[in-house]
Amino acid sequence: MNIEWTKVYIAAFFEVFWVIGLKHADGFWPWSGTILAIIISFYLMIMAGKKLPVGTVYAVFVGIGTAGTVLSEILFFGEPLQLAKLLLIGVLLAGVIGLKLVTDDHPEKGVEA
Repeated sequence: MNIEWTKVYIAAFFEVFWVIGLKHADGFWPWSGTILAIIISFYLMIMAGKKLPVGTVYAVFVGIGTAGTVLSEILFFGEPLQLAKLLLIGVLLAGVIGLKLVTDDHPEKGVEA
């Protein structure tokens, strides 16, 4: 797997933490962790965007982060499980996977991303 896409996936993983942190942080250490997760997440996304198409990177980042956040809220914070939410997450992830599949990971030589 391309290292740049790995950066996007790790960035999306940290996005889940900072989004949850924005809602649930209530002290110095939780806020420190939230800020650290924001820094890591955006740094990795920006670095990946230098080599990959920015629109696709952002769509994958947000799509995976959104799905992860919704699933985390359901699994860990008692958010009600609704079939409509799961179906819409599936549609979102199908779109993200589709974008990833049609994106050229290796732009032509000499072309800046």
